[in-house]
Amino acid sequence: MSGEPSPRRIVLVEGLSDSGAVHALAARRGHDLIAEGITVVPMGGATNIRHYLTRFAGVPLAGLCDAGEEPDFRRGLEHAGLGSDLTRAGFFVCVADLEDELIRALGVAAVEDVVAAQGELASLRTFRKQPAQRDRTSAQQLRRFMGTRSGRKIHYGRVLTEALDLNRVPEPLEHLLMYVLS
Repeated sequence: MSGEPSPRRIVLVEGLSDSGAVHALAARRGHDLIAEGITVVPMGGATNIRHYLTRFAGVPLAGLCDAGEEPDFRRGLEHAGLGSDLTRAGFFVCVADLEDELIRALGVAAVEDVVAAQGELASLRTFRKQPAQRDRTSAQQLRRFMGTRSGRKIHYGRVLTEALDLNRVPEPLEHLLMYVLS
């Protein structure tokens, strides 16, 4: 990073799919996060939050996490001396995870249309016939399907965000973007 300008803000996200969604929404809203000095850092999982809070101490931070990881984020923020109020610190929580938020915002039929447009409808249909999937809701099946092949979750984080009606952006993603662009 020598010679590069310091970021004006760091956005901590759990993984690459979250990073792709944040960048995709920013682009759809006419923003280039990199050009605007905002660096989105996928942490490789929520349990790495303390490491990244320490690494970027002194740089304004924001982030996105899953509901199940909220306690790790709260403890990490407290340990870093940033308090435990996630929203006040610029960290926003997805109900289950970002894919769940995107599926609910788009609706099952629209997500299935996106899957079809990606040439994966046959794979989804085969997946849904598996015994472990039969008792799950369509939304649960879609969410699980996205995690079944390497790179699929990353890809769908971006393409589902690109398919969103901008009036129906999931609140955690919308609030994060508003926070970092303010």
